[in-house]
Amino acid sequence: SMLKKVLISVAVVAAVLCGVIAMRPATYHVERSLAVQAPVEVVHGLVADMARFPSFSPWHKLDPAMKQTLSATTTGIGASYAWESPKEDVGSGKMTITAVEPNQKVVQDLHFLKPWESKAVVTIATAPEGTGTKVTWAMDGDTGGFVGKAMGLFMDMDKMLGKDFEEGLQNISRVSLEDVIKRNEEAKKAAEAAAAAVVGGADAPGPAKQ
Repeated sequence: SMLKKVLISVAVVAAVLCGVIAMRPATYHVERSLAVQAPVEVVHGLVADMARFPSFSPWHKLDPAMKQTLSATTTGIGASYAWESPKEDVGSGKMTITAVEPNQKVVQDLHFLKPWESKAVVTIATAPEGTGTKVTWAMDGDTGGFVGKAMGLFMDMDKMLGKDFEEGLQNISRVSLEDVIKRNEEAKKAAEAAAAAVVGGADAPGPAKQ
């Protein structure tokens, strides 16, 4: 009968679809890089400090009023940054530094709590390149089993997160350059103060002659 043929066709399509979904990767990797015109120690110092994450985060602008919680120490292994927002596109979660290689990379465990729970590993690597620094922002995680694989048919993690990483890297470039300018201004003021102290000492009156 026609109904039987339709049901068989539906079953075949469903079986093929399930097979396609099952064969999809169980993990994902998203990565973007950018050349930043700032010394590697400046850039690494920025990305390795959880207190400064909002200054370059591409997601902070989605809810500037979100609740933010920092660990007592904001750098080094164990330092963490947590956020909580009623907005679904921001949600809530926590990032914790698990590894640091000075001027090379910082690794974080990322735990999303809302709007759905998931975990990932984030790595921000820095390497000298010419007179500046090559910054690479990457995320690795599980797709979340069969359901996650199925959602992957309609959501491209690379496209979704890639554009955010690109924006974040531009923010890192901007903030790093601001840090360089600030550091140069402070160095100039310190040099001027030191020079003034030397001149002042030279002009100071000597002991009175008898």
